Amino acid sequence: MAFHNYTSPQDMSYVLIGIPGLQDLHTWISIPICFMYIVALVGNIFLIFLIVTERSLQEPMYLLLSMLALADVLLSTATAPKMLAIFWFHSMGISFGSCVSQMFFIHFIFVAESAILLAMAFDRYVAICYPLRYTAILTSSVIGKIVIAAVVRSFIICFPFIFLVHRLIYCGRNIIPHSYCEHMGIARLACDDINVNIIYGLTVALLSTGMDIVFIITSYTMILCTVFQIPSWTARFKALNTCSSHICVILIFYAPAFFSFFAHRFGDKTIPHHIHILVANLYVVVPPMLNPIIYGVKTKQIQDQVVLFFSPINTC
Repeated sequence: MAFHNYTSPQDMSYVLIGIPGLQDLHTWISIPICFMYIVALVGNIFLIFLIVTERSLQEPMYLLLSMLALADVLLSTATAPKMLAIFWFHSMGISFGSCVSQMFFIHFIFVAESAILLAMAFDRYVAICYPLRYTAILTSSVIGKIVIAAVVRSFIICFPFIFLVHRLIYCGRNIIPHSYCEHMGIARLACDDINVNIIYGLTVALLSTGMDIVFIITSYTMILCTVFQIPSWTARFKALNTCSSHICVILIFYAPAFFSFFAHRFGDKTIPHHIHILVANLYVVVPPMLNPIIYGVKTKQIQDQVVLFFSPINTC
């Protein structure tokens, strides 16, 4: 008969080992991650500042962009500081409560950001398919309700993760082969049946972010149908150009996220674990770094405001 030394979750502390198999390279890996984190913070905070202070940017598209920038700041800040502490100072310990809190905020922000991207796709759909009714449909009140709905939906979806990991029976295993805490990483340390955790995690991915992708694709399908009915090629290009930055952000956000999600559940034998963890680490800093750059480069209104903001310095 086997005996297990069961441990109360509240008494547990975990050890995050960083990137398994690449511990000798942690210092080198930390340099680009630190750089990207700083660029993400500066870029997104500056973007939020511009949108909040410049009245010309206080339109539905830019208000949603400020929400995306805020989510990027929160996502990178919830993960990168602990990641860098592991790489630089070997500060690998984390309490169960702190680990679960980090897990909740990572999943919460991810689901909320997915909803914001869907709202931005709807914004582009209305702007191109119903341009004369744009301001009447997407009022400040409607944008506020969309943001509140995104936050509430994300909380309702992600809050059960806390109970799902608290209900499990643990028996002393506390090594997490990762740089931050996430749902399945904690669940797999349990000496218990985690099928409910697996099913719920997969259901959340398919019915929340998966459905968001379906609606985003639907929006852009209708946008393309409308655009190709425009007789002028110049007008077609201009309409498509207003969507190009959003499409780039969507690809950057969803592609590595779903790679990480499915690799963690189904690719253990085909994808080296250190590749999966490295992609997961880059995911929380690369999209937040690139998003303000993409919108800054491809959105003329933001370019103009950036030039205007720095012009007094340049003329001194």
